[in-house]
Amino acid sequence: MIKIGIDAMGGDFAPEVAIEGAIMSLKHIDKDSRIVLYGDKERIIELLKKHNCPEEHFDIVATTEVIEMGDHPAKAFVAKRDSSITVGFRDLAEGKIDGFASAGSTGAMMVGSMQVIKPIEGVIRPVLATLIPTVSAEHGIRRAVLMDVGLNVDAKPEVLAQYGLLGSIYAKSALQMENPRVALLNIGEEEGKGNAQAKATYDLMKADGRYNFVGNVEASYIFTGKIGDVVVADAFVGNSLLKMAEALYRINHRLGGGIPSLRRMLRPVLGRLVPKLYWQQDFWDAMNAESVGGLQVMGVNAPVMIGHGSSSARAICSMIRSMERDIKSNFPAKLREALQTSKSEADKPNE
Repeated sequence: MIKIGIDAMGGDFAPEVAIEGAIMSLKHIDKDSRIVLYGDKERIIELLKKHNCPEEHFDIVATTEVIEMGDHPAKAFVAKRDSSITVGFRDLAEGKIDGFASAGSTGAMMVGSMQVIKPIEGVIRPVLATLIPTVSAEHGIRRAVLMDVGLNVDAKPEVLAQYGLLGSIYAKSALQMENPRVALLNIGEEEGKGNAQAKATYDLMKADGRYNFVGNVEASYIFTGKIGDVVVADAFVGNSLLKMAEALYRINHRLGGGIPSLRRMLRPVLGRLVPKLYWQQDFWDAMNAESVGGLQVMGVNAPVMIGHGSSSARAICSMIRSMERDIKSNFPAKLREALQTSKSEADKPNE
């Protein structure tokens, strides 16, 4: 049995949407997966009764404090020792749960990830990653990994180059890709394009034989899946790209979903680059952040996921399903193994 820890008190609309999302997820997760809810026990039970859901479907860990969005993340994590986030990370570190997710304070979640769970030995900097949809005639609609989307805005080339390894191992373990293509986001596809950071990163990624580096990818090809399955960028660029994608989804949704007026508006920019499948509703559904659920914190010793503060019940449900997948993928252990193997090979004396 795996145990999925969920912060019931995290998010703008908690605990109502967290409980509703958890109930929704029961139809989608395996029977041997157990959701552990952290928060105000009385309020959680009250909401479960409201939805006619027996509390026996969940494990509930009672906590008495909440780290608010306005709290200083590091100070609150220490001061509020009985908060849902602090207790959740404590249980994760002790092995009482197998993964932990929250739509609450991003800062507090990163404090817990870095100080309690801690980075895997050999990881230069952990990274925030998300899954984006790609569409092609060959594969149809499937997910790709975009990283970094919010953590390291001034990443050094060696950090970006290592993202390629993290993303490749994740794509293999969680997305079941046999030999994922790793690409560097750049202003052109040719070698030698970009600023000093991009050029130096390209050289490092090209020389790293641990993953399938395929070169540069322009932003115009990201959603086609034509070039890469893993796209590497620093957080400044990656976050900007992610928010643009979210805005495109909102525009499409408000206009009724893939209607001709939107196609006419976007075709000059995207029409020649993306197959007709791009306009299928399934693609736009996959573009919806609610279908992803949250961001993966990659490079720490246990699965951690951070949801958007405005997460809906559907987003919480997706977050739980994603967390179940990540736990089953055993990604942290596979990353530790890869880094240890690399270290052992580097330590061998030259013959």
